[in-house]
Amino acid sequence: MRLVLDPVLGEVELTASAEELAAVASAVARGDGFMGSTSSAATGALAGIEARRSSRSGVRIEVDVSRHTLVICGDPGGRAILADNLRAMATAEDGGHLHVDYFPEHPYLLEGSASIVVNSPHGGMPTR
Repeated sequence: MRLVLDPVLGEVELTASAEELAAVASAVARGDGFMGSTSSAATGALAGIEARRSSRSGVRIEVDVSRHTLVICGDPGGRAILADNLRAMATAEDGGHLHVDYFPEHPYLLEGSASIVVNSPHGGMPTR
């Protein structure tokens, strides 16, 4: 799994195999776990993704700069939606990417959440 913070756009790019994305989705759904990254020590490389539970409604995604870790923290309902979206990317065989970005009245992301681009393990843009 590669996890890189783009210093210009401020978003995190996640590239992983289907199995790795499924494991991230499971950790997010549980609200517990850490998935390490294989990213080199290049600029913007993050060490991994940490999932946490929260009683606060919604999901907050943030970069813990001191630990070089992407932290996903939220309530069970919000985490379940995000986990379902990650699983869908893991199983979608026609490629593409998923943008996880906050906007006003977002169904589960909290304002101030970091943006993530999840690349399909099956390549570029979908053929549909």
